[in-house]
Amino acid sequence: MPVPASLLDTLHAAFGDSACSTRDAERIAYAYDNSRRNALPDAVVFAQDHAQIEALIHACREHRVPVIARGRGTNTTGATVPVEGGVVVSFERMNRILSIDPDNRFAVVEPGVLNGDLQRALAPHGFFWPPDPTSSPWCSIGGNLACNSAGPRTVKYGSPRENTLGLRAVAGTGESFRCGTYTSKGATGYDLTRLLIGSEGTLALITEATLKLTPKPSSLRTLRATYRDVSSAAHAVARIMAQPVTPCALEFIDDVALKLAHDHGGGDVPLAGAMLMIEVDGEPETLPSAVDAVSLAAHGEGLEELRVAQTAEETQALWSARKALSPAQRTISPNKINEDVVVPVSHLPELVNGIRELSRKHDVLIVTFGHAGNGNLHVNLLPRDDAERERAHACLAEVFALVISLQGTLSGEHGIGLVKREFMPLALEPATLNLMRDVKAAFDPDGILNPGKLLP
Repeated sequence: MPVPASLLDTLHAAFGDSACSTRDAERIAYAYDNSRRNALPDAVVFAQDHAQIEALIHACREHRVPVIARGRGTNTTGATVPVEGGVVVSFERMNRILSIDPDNRFAVVEPGVLNGDLQRALAPHGFFWPPDPTSSPWCSIGGNLACNSAGPRTVKYGSPRENTLGLRAVAGTGESFRCGTYTSKGATGYDLTRLLIGSEGTLALITEATLKLTPKPSSLRTLRATYRDVSSAAHAVARIMAQPVTPCALEFIDDVALKLAHDHGGGDVPLAGAMLMIEVDGEPETLPSAVDAVSLAAHGEGLEELRVAQTAEETQALWSARKALSPAQRTISPNKINEDVVVPVSHLPELVNGIRELSRKHDVLIVTFGHAGNGNLHVNLLPRDDAERERAHACLAEVFALVISLQGTLSGEHGIGLVKREFMPLALEPATLNLMRDVKAAFDPDGILNPGKLLP
């Protein structure tokens, strides 16, 4: 049903006419995200401060109208698609870095700050915020927190959950609260900060985040190892992660992905059974021994070549395959199904071999790459027509079943959203899901925050 006129009057008063719209242009622009799913909201508002979020949730709760928080729409699981209509609240104008405190190693930001803008602001202070998704030039901190989105550096430095000290938020009741600390240690009650991170806007809307900063290492070395087959590369990942030096990036790319990238990106991309991109960071005096330790672990059955970049230009050339992957996939399938799954690192060989078997069984092209140091792989199914799309969805269910059988989980950083809801009972037992529903009811008793997402 359409938004009541009295609610629209309240929203216009709270946000101003220029930041509250029911026009088709805005409704269409905020109806979809990078999942390519879409559903029209009834209205769109553009938040600029915390008080507006309080007013929004109070008003929408009174009228039982859904509220869907949105950053920049880079999510791939449909987490920001307003499937039940309602009001989309965009945080793109709440984009201030409120403070940077190098002495205490934290920064306070609004949710609309872009990840890349924050990293640039931190660089002169000698710090960075470890989460660095591939979409960092365009994705917002609020979106990173909503889905616990991380990126390659997670293997060494952790995800948003490990790098966020505290939050300010508004629950589905309209009540404001703060959680967490300004300190790196704290044991005062339940950890609501970590609970909200990854909750996809279903419990509360985050209006401010206190982020834990990390000193930027002064040196970095990039290595590229090619292998005879995916199994050899997967076993090398397990060896690398079993020794004391933790790389700051450890990326896996299978042979199908390499061929796509080679055809799209040219001669800098090697053709091999599989490839690992490895980065090691640290101080100049310790870096050589760290590189030696990682190199030793990378050697083993199936290794074809190990290259260490000596210059920035060589580093860029070594990364060319990884950078060419996304545009290469789009040339094959505009309807690609992009999933990220996680298994314990020692089970990676079984995962990559199992995915290869499922690709053959269902006759669907699958490209596999990702953050192998965490056991987090992006499984990209590339259907090219309706028949392949149907087979791809059947294949996907078996991919998830394989992951769960290997003690894995459905998502490492993309979240659940709309796309993976139906598979949640595969990953979590009924008692666990019931507890999650109880938590949802405590924060959002009327179910107005991002309905139709995450919980089945």
